[in-house]
Amino acid sequence: MKIVVTGASGNVGTALLRSSPDGSELVGIARRRPPRGREPYDRARWIECDIGDPAAASLLPRVFAGADVVVHLAWAVHPQRTDPPLTRTNAAGTANVLHAVTEAGVRHMVCASSVAAYTPAARWRRVDEQWPCGGLSVSAYSRGKADLEAQLDAFEQRQPTIRVARIRPCAVVQGDAAAEMGDWLFGRWLPRAVLGRPGVPVPLWPGLRLQLVHAADVAAAVGSIVEQGATGAFNLAADPVLTATDLAAVFGGFRVPVPHRVLTVGAGVSWRLGLQPLHPAWLRLADRACLVDAGRAARELGWTPRYDAGAACAELAAAMRAGRSGPSAPLAPEHPVFRLGRPTHQSQRPPTRAPAAAAGAGPRGGGSARGTGGAPDGEGGEPLE
Repeated sequence: MKIVVTGASGNVGTALLRSSPDGSELVGIARRRPPRGREPYDRARWIECDIGDPAAASLLPRVFAGADVVVHLAWAVHPQRTDPPLTRTNAAGTANVLHAVTEAGVRHMVCASSVAAYTPAARWRRVDEQWPCGGLSVSAYSRGKADLEAQLDAFEQRQPTIRVARIRPCAVVQGDAAAEMGDWLFGRWLPRAVLGRPGVPVPLWPGLRLQLVHAADVAAAVGSIVEQGATGAFNLAADPVLTATDLAAVFGGFRVPVPHRVLTVGAGVSWRLGLQPLHPAWLRLADRACLVDAGRAARELGWTPRYDAGAACAELAAAMRAGRSGPSAPLAPEHPVFRLGRPTHQSQRPPTRAPAAAAGAGPRGGGSARGTGGAPDGEGGEPLE
């Protein structure tokens, strides 16, 4: 079986390569080729490609030729300001991938969506795969995943002979992703060695609830989907649901209750000043994201997480405390240059939606390419707040 994986050097991609069965022909696509001689990347043949670049529309069909399945994992989650604009990677990149799947005659595609695509539900309700995917309007990540779902819906209508599966995981963690997630969450001023130490205060809001799943378990679900030729959407999450008290016990010594609004305002000010990387939209999403029921994956894929949420969280915190980095560029990001008054990471405020006629004129392969223009640091492009 020939399996092509976009974003193969990232968090889930690394876990997927590590769990890949012997005998498969693996082709990894990444903007930056992983280092040679490092596991698990030597298991794949590599193509360097920025999927959001216009040149990808002609390159990807040649790479996908003869593939039994394409696993589309590439997504700009919280890119630094010097990275390509997140909307170009996500909207235009997905359009290029869908075009290439059609042109190459691939018959099965697995795409990574997210629980963030769902319209917010009641705080403690667990939703299944039939819940509407309207996203959260104030979060670029959430709205991007909702737009992805719409792209896939339109693609399935145009290409009914292509089998499409979607995974909708909650937050995906593993020890190898410690440096990447630390780059998203913490300012450079916070020594990672203090995480989880007694006496460290952790400011969190009352009512916080969080689902986690280990990257290895997500990779196992993708493997089952590929093996079975499964289609449709699959929620992926491990129990138990973690609370503010649980997170404080893992990442610090004690919880300091702080209202969500106060934390959000503080994050907005410090993000604009470049003091820390977390855009306030992430806190809004964390408070409103749906809890999900992963029963369909259990019933139809035979999927049972090997790691519970507490164990996955503890692994991540221990790796952060040890200063661990992953074996690829996405999992070992360089520290962004600090300049007071310049955010280190791109805005997570959604760009203004383009009119329908303009959106339809995006990259080849169908789907909307809303907001694909703009400089990565927000100058002349995406707003910085």
